[in-house]
Amino acid sequence: MTPRTEQPSGGSENSTPRHHQLIISLFGLYARAHGGELQVSTIISLMNDLGVESAGVRSSISRLKKRGVIDSVKVNNRNGYALSPSALSAFAEGDERIFTPRRATADSRWLLATFTVPESQRSIRHKIRSTLVRMGFGAVAPGLWIAPEHLKDEALSYFDRHGMADYFEFFLAEHVGSHDLAKNMGIWWDLESLDSLYSEFLETNRPLLEKWTGIPTAQESEDLDAEAFADYLVLITQWRRLPYSDPGLPAELLPEGWNAIAASDLFQQLHEIIGFRASRHAERAISAQESDARI
Repeated sequence: MTPRTEQPSGGSENSTPRHHQLIISLFGLYARAHGGELQVSTIISLMNDLGVESAGVRSSISRLKKRGVIDSVKVNNRNGYALSPSALSAFAEGDERIFTPRRATADSRWLLATFTVPESQRSIRHKIRSTLVRMGFGAVAPGLWIAPEHLKDEALSYFDRHGMADYFEFFLAEHVGSHDLAKNMGIWWDLESLDSLYSEFLETNRPLLEKWTGIPTAQESEDLDAEAFADYLVLITQWRRLPYSDPGLPAELLPEGWNAIAASDLFQQLHEIIGFRASRHAERAISAQESDARI
């Protein structure tokens, strides 16, 4: 599932996702099991479970279509949308980051990236820098970027797939010398802002964990599943950008009390408690639309 959207820029956006971000999560979670396609009526129905009116859904769909995230298609002879081929690839790459994020150790090697872009192609230079930031690279110096080694395959694949590999040289390196690497973490990455986002995620979703741990797992009802779906879609949308801003930096090199560990644990607990209920509700809605189309 892809988190490749805007960098988190502030607390209010993190706790209150925008409609188009929720729709991206909806496609990432549930459309791929159906060929990457959803009927318009299904999207509207599921987004209505979050209190989003159809006009807002249609406006957000139009925005995503213009961005090339989804394409207009017929789904069971009804109007619908499908994930674009590039979006499907990005979603697949995002699954590991979101659901099974990796964290380097202090002894891990580092991936160094340097690129050269002709002056006549400044737009490419900006695109490369923006992509490196979204992937979680830190800026060591102008033209030199760093990330944990485990980002290697993802980074090489992305830039090759988007025709930018020829601008790059990548290296794997170990830290040597007497410089304080922990201090550099705060120079190369904006740890204060990132930790604040993790803190807000914890504050927002701890009550959600209390709510759902009080409901027996074996208790089944369509209303509970619909409620879980609404909670889970917001949860995923809040969470999915954070593992990209934090590429799995070594915990030993991060400030004491770093909130990423607790936030990741909280997300995993909620994923296990309500993820299956949310999926059951979404599949029920998708199956109902498919059945109606065959009548």
